Formats: sequence, C-alpha cells, structure tokens
Amino acid sequence: MQKKNPTVDQLADIVVFGMLEKKAHNVVKIDLRELTTSVTDIMVICHGESDRQVTAIADSVIDEVKKQTGENAFSKEGYTQGEWVLVDYVNVVVHVFKQDMRDYYGIEELWADGKIQEITTD
Repeated sequence: MQKKNPTVDQLADIVVFGMLEKKAHNVVKIDLRELTTSVTDIMVICHGESDRQVTAIADSVIDEVKKQTGENAFSKEGYTQGEWVLVDYVNVVVHVFKQDMRDYYGIEELWADGKIQEITTD
C-alpha cells in the first residue's frame, strides 16, 4: 500500500530506512526547519565504504521512496564518480558520501545550527 503525500518527517524516515538497508554508516538527520537560511527542511547524510556502496545506498533510498510514496526525486547528482551522491526531494535532501569526501566537506559542521539526530542501529 502506497502512502500519498508523506510528511517531511515520514519522507526522512523512509530515506533513513533505505540507507540502513544497504548498511550505510553514520546516518545523521539534520532538521533545518527553524533556520531562516535553509534551502530544505531536512538533510539526511551517511557514508559508504566504496563507490559501489555509495551508489547502492542512493539507489536503495530512491527505490524505497518510490515504493512507499510513489514520489520520484526532483534531481540526482554524483552517480558518475560515486564519491558523493546527492538525491533531492526538495523538502528532504539526501547526501551519500564516501567517508573521505564526507570528512573533507564537513556538511554536518556547515549545518550545525540545525537539530542533529544521529541514527543508531544497535
């Protein structure tokens, strides 16, 4: 059964589920709704160990969102190199990195004013 028009929080939870299905590391959800300078409501960030895992995680997110909501991504970028894949659902933006690229760009530090939630799998 497909959900129609999920809330931003529901969409972010589906994204997290898709990431965890492919064993994403260090999943972090950043709620930016209280910031006036934000370009989205929620960012979900994780990393994989290889370019293949990065693209597999991004594919899993796209597949889960489509399966559970019927929604397609507004845009997708970074599949060619597989070092940083960005999937944009407008209100939820997904970043899947290789670890060295995640460390280099420090997205979490850039948006540290948002409400940061680390997702644990224990």
